[in-house]
Amino acid sequence: MKMKERHSPLSIGELANSTGASIRAIRHYDQQGLLASTRSANGYRMFSTLAITQVKQLRRFLDAGFNLAEIKGFPECMLIVDGALACPETKGAQRARLLAIDKQITQLERRRLQLRLMLEDTAGK
Repeated sequence: MKMKERHSPLSIGELANSTGASIRAIRHYDQQGLLASTRSANGYRMFSTLAITQVKQLRRFLDAGFNLAEIKGFPECMLIVDGALACPETKGAQRARLLAIDKQITQLERRRLQLRLMLEDTAGK
């Protein structure tokens, strides 16, 4: 039996529970214009159910090393399609991020080797 999809607005707490994101992070995403909220009669932020997908996508991009300023430049489809990994407009940014990570890995490997050599030089002294 299929569960009935919820269409009523979500409170910030419900959105946090549904996504695993903190309330503070959701407020920040909203303030940065990456989520759209409305205000209820009592002034609380309310979000559409689409915000669940958006927050999950934001978290995926952040976990991959992008910052919010970069994510703001992504096409809307990247934030509203659950599981969207790339589209032509973002492939360049993703490739650039991968190159930057590869460069960091190379630098860390050099540092690790340098430290090992230093330890080997001092091991017998």
